[in-house]
Amino acid sequence: MINSSDSFNTKSVLELSDGELHYFSLMKLGDGVQRFPFSIKVLLESLLRQEDGALVTADDVRKLIGWTPAGDDNIDIPFIPARVVLQDFTGVPCVVDLAAMRDAVKQMGGDPSKINPLVPVDLTIDHSVQTDLHGTCYAQEKNEEIEMQRNLERYSLLKWAQGSFDNFRVVPPGNGIIHQVNLECLAPVVWKRDGMAFPDSVFGTDSHTTQINGLGVVGWGVGGIEAEAVMLGQPYYMPLPQVVGFKLTGKLLKGVTATDMVLTAVEMLRKKGVVGKFVEFYGPGIKNLSLPDRATLANMAPEYGATMGFFPVDEVTISYLRDTGREDKAELVEKYCQAQGLFYDDQVPDYSDHMELDLRKVKRSLAGPKRPQDRIELQDMKKKFDELTEKQGGRKNGKLMKDGDVLIASITSCTNTSNPSVMMAAGLLAKKAVERGLRPNPNVKTSLAPGSRAVTSYLQKAGLLPYLEALGFHVVGYGCLTCIGNSGPAREDLAQDIMANDLTVAAVLSGNRNFEGRISPYVKANYLASPPLVVAFAIAGRVDLDMEKEPLGMDPNGRPVFLNDIWPTTKELKAALKKVTPKMYREAYSTVFQGSDLWENVPAPKGETFEWGPSSTYIRKVPFFDGMSKDVKEPSPVRNARVLAVLGDSITTDHISPAGEFPAKSVAGQYLISLGVDERDFNSYGSRRGNHEVMMRGTFANLRLKNAMASGKEGGYTAIQPDGTITDMFTASRDYVRRGVPLVILAGKEYGTGSSRDWAAKGPHLLGVKAVIAESFERIHRSNLVGMGVLPLQFAPGQSATTLGLDGTEEYDVEIKELRPRAAVTVRVKKGGSVKEFQAVARLDTPVEVEYYRNGGILQTVLRKLTGPSSN
Repeated sequence: MINSSDSFNTKSVLELSDGELHYFSLMKLGDGVQRFPFSIKVLLESLLRQEDGALVTADDVRKLIGWTPAGDDNIDIPFIPARVVLQDFTGVPCVVDLAAMRDAVKQMGGDPSKINPLVPVDLTIDHSVQTDLHGTCYAQEKNEEIEMQRNLERYSLLKWAQGSFDNFRVVPPGNGIIHQVNLECLAPVVWKRDGMAFPDSVFGTDSHTTQINGLGVVGWGVGGIEAEAVMLGQPYYMPLPQVVGFKLTGKLLKGVTATDMVLTAVEMLRKKGVVGKFVEFYGPGIKNLSLPDRATLANMAPEYGATMGFFPVDEVTISYLRDTGREDKAELVEKYCQAQGLFYDDQVPDYSDHMELDLRKVKRSLAGPKRPQDRIELQDMKKKFDELTEKQGGRKNGKLMKDGDVLIASITSCTNTSNPSVMMAAGLLAKKAVERGLRPNPNVKTSLAPGSRAVTSYLQKAGLLPYLEALGFHVVGYGCLTCIGNSGPAREDLAQDIMANDLTVAAVLSGNRNFEGRISPYVKANYLASPPLVVAFAIAGRVDLDMEKEPLGMDPNGRPVFLNDIWPTTKELKAALKKVTPKMYREAYSTVFQGSDLWENVPAPKGETFEWGPSSTYIRKVPFFDGMSKDVKEPSPVRNARVLAVLGDSITTDHISPAGEFPAKSVAGQYLISLGVDERDFNSYGSRRGNHEVMMRGTFANLRLKNAMASGKEGGYTAIQPDGTITDMFTASRDYVRRGVPLVILAGKEYGTGSSRDWAAKGPHLLGVKAVIAESFERIHRSNLVGMGVLPLQFAPGQSATTLGLDGTEEYDVEIKELRPRAAVTVRVKKGGSVKEFQAVARLDTPVEVEYYRNGGILQTVLRKLTGPSSN
C-alpha cells in the first residue's frame, strides 16, 4: 500500500468517513498491524495522519509499519504529539528559554513571533505552594497567600506568556496537580479537530506525565528543552521501541490497595530492566482495576524505568469518562476506538517480552528508605529499619526524637490522591481511629494535599474530612507539596535535635519518589505508602514496628488498637465510594482556567518580547544563545579535561539539581544574600529555575550527594585538580573555567534517574561539563544532556570507573573519529606521565541527536532552522 515515492500517495485509500466520524483507518493496513501493541498503533496513526513529505515522510510510515517485537535502536521515527503539558517548576524555565529565543531571533534579523507554540500547551501551576503551615483550618489559605507573595515575578512571566503566545493556557494555582488535572479534565482521549478524529497524545515536562497512560492516552515525560522544540513544530525522534506485555490476573485481596500493587510492579519491572521500553498492561486482571487504580500504576512508569505504562481503552475507560462528568467525550472515544481496533477486548498483541503479576499475591507494602523500587512488606518494616540503623552504627536517641520516629506524614501526590478508593480508605481509617480515641504523635507534621478540588468534595460529602482534620490532616493546598520536597519548615526544636544527634528520622508519604534529600533536609529515611498507611504511621509516630502485629497505640482506656481494628471493610469502602458523583468533577473543573483574586491581581506584562527586570532574582535572561551565529560549528574536541565529580549508582536528577529549600550557608544562599534577599525569602531551588545564576550554584548541591573526590565530605563538594583543594562544586567550576579547562563527570549505573528536570543538564553545561561518562543513563536525562550539547558517554559492558582504576585525579581526552549515532569513542586518560585508553559509546542515539550535538543543543538547532535562508 506504500510505494517508494517521496509522498505517501495512497493515503486517501485509508481515509474513511461514516457521517460524523472522519479518520485514517488502521484496520486497512492489514492483519500484521492489527497484531501490533495498542501503543504502537497509536504512534502509527500519528505518523500516517501527519505525513507531509517533510517533517514526517512516507519512509517514516514504512519504518513503523515494519515494526517487530524486537524493536530497533538503529531505526528512528519522528513523533509529534497532539499537545504539551507543563508544570511551573519546569514551565517557567521553558518560558524563559522561549522569551530569550525571541530576543535572539530579533537580534539575528528574524521575526520574533516565529517563536510560538504550534501545538496546544497547558501549564498547570502546582509545584510552588509549600507546607509552611499545617494542622489548622487556615493552613491552605495562608499557604496560598505566602505562595503568591514569593512567586509574584514568576507568575507575572507566565501571564505574559499567556498573553503573548498563541496556543498557551495557564491553569492558575489552587486548582490541582498537573497530572490529575490532565487525567480528570484536560485529556479528550480522542480529538475531533477540523473534522478529523484521532487519538490524543501528550508530552509533559514532568516525568509522571505517564499517569495519563491509564486513560489510554499515549504520552510520557520529556525534558523542557525537548518540549520547547516540539512546541515550535519540531518532531521528537525516537528509536523503534520494544513493548513489554505485563499480564495482570486475579484481584487485589481485602486490605490491599492500588498503592501496594504499584510498589510491587515497580520492584518487578526494575529488576527486569525496562528503561527505554514501553510497558503495556493486559489480561483478565485489568478488568478488576478501576481507572484510578490503572492511573496509579501508569503514573510510576519513571520509577520502574519505562517510557510508558500503557492501558488500552476499554469499557472501564468509557465509564470513567462518564463518572468524571465527560459524557460528551465518552461516545466519540468508544466509537472511534472500536472502529480503529484500539479498543481492548481480551486480545493479546505481539509483545517483545512478557511478565505476569497475580494481584492476589500483592501484600500491604511500603518502599524505602531512598528508592521507590526497594519494596518492604508492612510486616517487615521493623526488621528492615533495624538493619538500616545497624549499618549506621546502631540506634541513636535525641532529647525529643530518636531513630525511627516519624517527622512527616503526608497524604500527597497525584499518584494516589487521584484515586477515590485509597482516599476514602484513608478517611475511613481516620474516622475509626478518632472514634477509638487515637491521635497522632504531636511531633509528626501531618498534611493533606489533594490533586484536585474534587477530592475534598467527595471527602466532605462522605463526612470523612472532619476525621482527617481531627488527626491533623487538614488541606494545606492543591499542589504537589511534600511529594516534590515542598514539605515546608520543620519545628525548630525538633530540627535542632535531629541535626545535633545525627538522627535517622522518617517521612511517610503517599508520593512517588523518596530520593535522598528530596523530602526534607532533616529526613534520612523516606517511605512511600498508601494514604491509609500514612494515617496509620502518623498515629504510631514511628516506622520501626511490625504494624501487622503490634498496636498503633492505646485508646484512652489503655486498650491496644491494632491496624486491622480500624482498617475499613469492603462494605464501608463501597458505601463511601457511592458518594463520588460526576457533578463533583464538573464543578471542580468548571473554572479550571480561572484563578483566585490573588491570581487576578498578578501583573500581566504586554509585548512581543519580554522586558527582563535587571534587579530580578527570579527571572534572568539565559545565556544559552549569547553570541550565537547562524552557521553551525563543529563541537570543540575535549582535551585535557578534569573530573568535577566521581559518583556512584542511581544518581538522581535531585542529586544533580535539587528542587527543595536551601540554607543561607549554601552557595546559592550566599549569592541571594549578596543581592539583599532575606533568608526567609529564598523560596526553593525549583522556584528559582528562571534564574540561571541561582541554578548554577545549586548544581550538585544536594546535601546527600557523595562525591568520591571529596574525601568523605557529604554534599556538593569536590577536589580541585591538580592540588586537591576541597571546595564546593560551583567555586571549583569557576576555577576551571578561568583556566580554560573543560570538565567531565564519572558515574555508575542509572545516571540521571528520577525527574525530567532539564536543569540537571543545563546546570552542568553552565559549569563547563562537556561529557558525562557513566555505566548507564536514564532515558530522559540522557536526552536532556544531548539537548544541552553535553556528550553522554557509556562505558563498555563490564567496565566502570572502579574497574578502570579512575579516581578523578586524571586528565581526559575524548576522541570521536566519526560523529554518528552510537559512535565508538576513545577516551585517553593521562596521569603522572602515564597514558591509558578505554573505549566508550557516544550515546547520541539517532541522526537527529547527532545534529543537535553539532549545533550545541536542540534549541540552537531550532533557532538556526527558523532564522536560516529557507525560513523566509
